[in-house]
Amino acid sequence: MADSVLVPHLSDAMVRVTEVAAIAASKLAGMGDEKAADQAAVDAMRTAFNSVNFQGRIVIGEGERDEAPMLFIGEEVGTGDGPQIDIALDPLEGTTLTAKAMANALAVLAIAPRGGLLHAPDTYMDKIAIGPGYPDGVVDLDATPAENIKAMAKVAGRPVEAMTACVLDRPRHADIIESLRSVGARISLISDGDVAGVINTTNADTGVDIYLGQGGAPEGVLAAAALKCVGGQMQGRLVFRNDTERGRASRVGIEEFDRKYNLDELASSETVFCATGVTKGGLVDGVISQGGVTITDTLVMSSADGMVRKITSRHRSA
Repeated sequence: MADSVLVPHLSDAMVRVTEVAAIAASKLAGMGDEKAADQAAVDAMRTAFNSVNFQGRIVIGEGERDEAPMLFIGEEVGTGDGPQIDIALDPLEGTTLTAKAMANALAVLAIAPRGGLLHAPDTYMDKIAIGPGYPDGVVDLDATPAENIKAMAKVAGRPVEAMTACVLDRPRHADIIESLRSVGARISLISDGDVAGVINTTNADTGVDIYLGQGGAPEGVLAAAALKCVGGQMQGRLVFRNDTERGRASRVGIEEFDRKYNLDELASSETVFCATGVTKGGLVDGVISQGGVTITDTLVMSSADGMVRKITSRHRSA
């Protein structure tokens, strides 16, 4: 994987992994059972991983070993032959979205050479992310939301009223929303899916200029791996609610609990990112089954060459 010649082989294999996970989860869309949908995605993803010729290690997963049968942090996958690869994954980002058949549920993963992704614990993370085209340092996690979006507007030559921030619709973000609205910025509230929220900053068609807020640290690393492929800026800081979470961080090698990580620290080397739609969304279409055929839509990105492509695949329905 250190040699980018390996990227096409592994990226194609990773597309297959997210496709089968998305198909499995989609069969339970609208059924109201979040756990069953998540488990279906996990089982399909694990089986697909184990057919790939690589030495895969989960560094961002579904929790720790005692939470198996999820794809847990530290689990080894693959055939055991080939390159040593670290994997960040969320077999079903948007379990509630899937259970309710709502938009933007995804099967997501990112890969990097061994040691190339921050081993973030299953805690919260404060995040700020913007897409490419801005000078380094135009935003900062320690500045107020109002200050950040005003700085971006100034560089972009646009009024603040024309700028849009994406924020998870959570009570904990009331201060962020108030700060943004105090300067007249637009806010796009999302119910779930902050990986997609970060990626939306890279696509002008979404109208999203900046992502702000507190969400899962694992999702933060996944989002950073995607952002690294297309350019942009991101900062994150782990948030700990108790000593148990600090202990969880220590076990994965985190020593500086208050550290502010930038994009290249969250994803420090070459990455490949794949996201297959489970339900229809802004990034990709959802799984469609008709006439004995299942159709999937996948976004694939590579930092080695800045490649971004959409793959629509047709599968024989089981």
